[in-house]
Amino acid sequence: MKVPTSTYRLQIRPSFTLFDAANTVPYLKQLGIDWVYLSPILTAEQGSDHGYDVTNPAAVDPDRGGPAGLLALSTAAREHGLGVLVDIVPNHVGVATPAQNPWWWSLLAEGQGSPYADAFDVDWELAGGKVRLPMLGSDADLGKLEIVDGELRYYDHRFPLAAGTYSDGDTPQEVHARQHYELMDWRRADAELNYRRFFAVTTLAGIRVEDPRVFHEAHAEVGRWFAEDLVDGLRVDHPDGLADPSGYLRWLKDLSGGAYVLVEKILEPGEVLAGDFACEGTTGYDALADIDRVFIDPAGQPGLDQLDAELRGSSTLADYEAMIHGTKRDVADGMLRSEILRLARLVPTAAGLDVAHAADAIAEIIANFPVYRTYLPIGAEVLEAAVQGAAGHRPDLGSAVAVLLPLLLDADTPLAIRFQQTSGMVMAKGVEDTAFYRYTRLGTLTEVGADPTHFAVDVPEFHLRMQERQRDLPLSMTTLSTHDTKRSEDTRARISVLSEIPDQWAATLSVLRDAAPIADGPFANLLWQAVVGSWPASRERLQAYATKAAREAANSTTWTDPDADFEATVSAAVDAVFDDDRVASALAGLVAKIDAAAAANSLGAKLVQLTMPGVPDVYQGSEFWERSLADPDNRRAVDFDVRRRELALIDAGDAPAGGTEASKLLVTSRALRLRRDRPELFVGYQPLEASGPAAQHVLAFARGDSLSAPGAVTVTARLPLGLAADGGWRDTAVDLSLAMRDELTGATYPPGRTLLAELLGTYSVALLAPVDGAVK
Repeated sequence: MKVPTSTYRLQIRPSFTLFDAANTVPYLKQLGIDWVYLSPILTAEQGSDHGYDVTNPAAVDPDRGGPAGLLALSTAAREHGLGVLVDIVPNHVGVATPAQNPWWWSLLAEGQGSPYADAFDVDWELAGGKVRLPMLGSDADLGKLEIVDGELRYYDHRFPLAAGTYSDGDTPQEVHARQHYELMDWRRADAELNYRRFFAVTTLAGIRVEDPRVFHEAHAEVGRWFAEDLVDGLRVDHPDGLADPSGYLRWLKDLSGGAYVLVEKILEPGEVLAGDFACEGTTGYDALADIDRVFIDPAGQPGLDQLDAELRGSSTLADYEAMIHGTKRDVADGMLRSEILRLARLVPTAAGLDVAHAADAIAEIIANFPVYRTYLPIGAEVLEAAVQGAAGHRPDLGSAVAVLLPLLLDADTPLAIRFQQTSGMVMAKGVEDTAFYRYTRLGTLTEVGADPTHFAVDVPEFHLRMQERQRDLPLSMTTLSTHDTKRSEDTRARISVLSEIPDQWAATLSVLRDAAPIADGPFANLLWQAVVGSWPASRERLQAYATKAAREAANSTTWTDPDADFEATVSAAVDAVFDDDRVASALAGLVAKIDAAAAANSLGAKLVQLTMPGVPDVYQGSEFWERSLADPDNRRAVDFDVRRRELALIDAGDAPAGGTEASKLLVTSRALRLRRDRPELFVGYQPLEASGPAAQHVLAFARGDSLSAPGAVTVTARLPLGLAADGGWRDTAVDLSLAMRDELTGATYPPGRTLLAELLGTYSVALLAPVDGAVK
């Protein structure tokens, strides 16, 4: 099996095709990248900017370059010695435009007689053998249907007609009543939909890849990539939505000839990857959480807790456990009600529970889940604990959940299988897409893969976690930014500085709120942290983020029922950043005060991620500052020409100043090159202790098997404002067992005690390699 030493994620889309990606390969090679990592490339909804709405799994998307584009990219990668990793989407397909998806079009035209009827997860009994399509503005809009060119039309929406269901003189409504589908008010989807979807997205329909025929037809093109040596590895999107993730991964390993495979799996704190998963690891959110927290000052927690309480009009910090229980129940009783009801209908009649009672109990069990899902028999104890929690939270459901437990533990039944597919949906929508916009004391903490109540990680704990990673998941991906992060790496790195100055942040926030009032105090905290973290940002970017964040929080406005007055105050606050001198001055003053510290955090986090155990991924463009917010902001175009030119200058001898954007490019390129060219320097993990008055401001580790044979050594400052306030490094030092060369500055250091003031005098980080093996 070929394994990458690093990857670089490219977002492939109509405006940046596979041919464009091929043209970036020489630059990526020069940067130090080992494998190119592509977003989904199968045919997707026309105009899709992300590619997760695949409409035809049988071909590479022509709008993304088609088969010729993949060949061009693969050829360029091979010529430069790079591998290729591709993101695939097995859980669902795009059905927003039925005519673009031949499987879905066939299903709508032929119903249960379609050759693709078994490919989709439809509850045919619920709607009398029809597929419910929530496409209408209201049920009264059935009167707006038309028959055009042998199709049923609703404005620009097109639907097929079953054979023999239309003759001249029939009204569109009569024809509609004869179809294998039922158009209905979109608002009815939450409770009445009868096909499985991706979370609450009705335009993404789940498919049953647990069926061998469906698997092979959906993966024939993926198999061709390996048969023709076009691709070397796969990233699997959302395996938690599958009926049998472990079985799917075994099939995928066979299809790919045992290729390198990663899963987009969110591991909650303390959770480990299922042992029967045929994959090399996750996409790295667990690593991101550890890296972020080691650069957060634990001393700032009381002040930020107090501020959060004040903003909520409370005497205490928000109760996160109660919050996520509530948001998950809201999701289970609201946007995912149809999934809960489907589970309830699967409960055997002999259990003695009517549908409403069973649904209440199932929703309560899921609301008490601490992880996304079980993989029975793996995780049986989690289910048992969730049932116990449900009974404790709702004693009136005690007997019902007790009846359900043995049914849910029977892994081979449709009820148990679907329950496992559903719990992760509720977790994702209730926690990362709702609670993470409500629990706002420090924005860095609310990224998937972590518990935001865990405020910081100290250096000894970080070392312990890295040693466990080296032991258990040495080939798992590590990351700092993805297409799904709520805030990109340098946005979070700047927000993290606020943990060092909670009182100053509270004072600045007070000024901002006085000048641009937002009634929802916790949301104001989230928004102004995002502005600080992403600054400078355009008015358009901040307005789009503010609206999305407010609706996701769903406290003062929602997607389905927007509060125009509240959203107007949010919009006015964003405008004030550009139009009100008080706001602009307060914002500029704070950013200027913390910017150098933010840069130090950014460089430190980047170097740690690129040199720690695992396979580091660089998200497109993040070799420069990456201060994006939630999607689609983090999918903006990347100017590779300017990065190529800057790297050439550095390689020609230009030394970037510390804390500049170019210094991040320097750190990224040197770490990637060393890791690619000298892999023997990255074989173990050893903590490297500092001594002296500022030792708590140092994170250092060696990647060898022992400190006497250290391999590569990473040294970085942490908590930089506190370091400066305490008088700087003074005589703080680390002990080097060998003569080492800093790959960033070219300086060499003899064995023995090395002062941090000297080692980190140019940059806030150092990357050391043995002198006799230094990369030129």
